[in-house]
Amino acid sequence: MNTSELIKRQGDHHNLICYRKAELLFDMTYHFVHTAFVKGDRTIDQMVQAARSGKQNIVEGNAAIETSLEMGIKLLNVAKASFQELLSDYEDYLRVNDFRQWETTSKEYMAMRELGVKGDNAHILTIAKSRPLDTVANMAIILLKQEDYLLHQLLKSLSNRFVKEGGFKERMYRVRMQEREAKGK
Repeated sequence: MNTSELIKRQGDHHNLICYRKAELLFDMTYHFVHTAFVKGDRTIDQMVQAARSGKQNIVEGNAAIETSLEMGIKLLNVAKASFQELLSDYEDYLRVNDFRQWETTSKEYMAMRELGVKGDNAHILTIAKSRPLDTVANMAIILLKQEDYLLHQLLKSLSNRFVKEGGFKERMYRVRMQEREAKGK
């Protein structure tokens, strides 16, 4: 390992599928809360903040990975937790308003699941803005479950990388020892 390998350039967060889905979830949530709730309702701020926290922690976690896999993993886990909070908010909305939450075997669920995998953000957001609030909540729930899966897979991959490569201090130590050995000290 040489010094050029010490800090590993991380890719642009915009290229992460989980970031693009997080951006869609933020936009959908912003639209949803400003349509579903009366101005001044704390739920608006809570749900927008959970969506924002999820998105922004992906950005921050991705940047932190360059020097600290451990910090990147922690921040991505915060993103995952924020999205779980948001998922609970959408489920609560359906429950307290006596709306049906789509069953995993329903045609609506299956269609949205496929759209969440293959559709682009602008198209999905356009659809969401034209549907009743219970449909939007169900759409968001499915996207949040997909986001949870994507973040879980990313965390698993980064954890495996951490096991193989170690943390930043370990890499610094290896580079320093290699430099000493190369100079014969």
